[in-house]
Amino acid sequence: MLCLLFFLVTAIHAELCQPDGENAFKVRLSIRTALGDNAYAWDTNEEYLFKAMVAFSMRKVPNRETTEISHVLVCNVTQRVSFWFVVTDPLKNHTLPAVEVQTAIRMNRNRINGAFFLNDQTLEFLKIPSTLAPPTDPSVPIWIIIFGVIFCIVIVAVMLLILSGIRQRRRMSKGPTEVDDSEDKCENTITIENGIPCDPLDTKGGHINDAFMTEDERLTPL
Repeated sequence: MLCLLFFLVTAIHAELCQPDGENAFKVRLSIRTALGDNAYAWDTNEEYLFKAMVAFSMRKVPNRETTEISHVLVCNVTQRVSFWFVVTDPLKNHTLPAVEVQTAIRMNRNRINGAFFLNDQTLEFLKIPSTLAPPTDPSVPIWIIIFGVIFCIVIVAVMLLILSGIRQRRRMSKGPTEVDDSEDKCENTITIENGIPCDPLDTKGGHINDAFMTEDERLTPL
């Protein structure tokens, strides 16, 4: 009697879970590609974990809180780790609508991936679109980054203004001294006429030529 019941249940399960069957989904795993030398073998324990994760996801859907691991059926498992699965309703002896299963998987995709150390590219639900990863918050707020950039620009601009002012002051201070030096050089130059050095005319203080002075002027004291 027990054997007959077992074969009956097996036959019902085989009828509900079929490739390309109604409300059935195909799963393909690339464990070797994802983990390399750390890849694990797919066995009945991993299959049980998969059923548990699907049942967990279905419990998040309204009116499906009573879903059990036994309600998830897996069939056509291949060595390259691909298989089909359905979620059944034992009370009505039929599979749950694909929309409900798809919603549950999408809501908990990251949890399922994490259980097998895989991602959306190495754990594929072929009829269920992959979900977008949640946006990651930057470790530093954006406004701090913007403020830092603006502050650096202001500091650089102030430094350039200070340096340009210092250069202009140096140029202005060098200008008058160079003019004075050039005038002094012109005043101190000695001209040579007919091979005899002659002192230049002192245009500032005046210069008296003794050759044109009278005897009275020479003797008359100032």
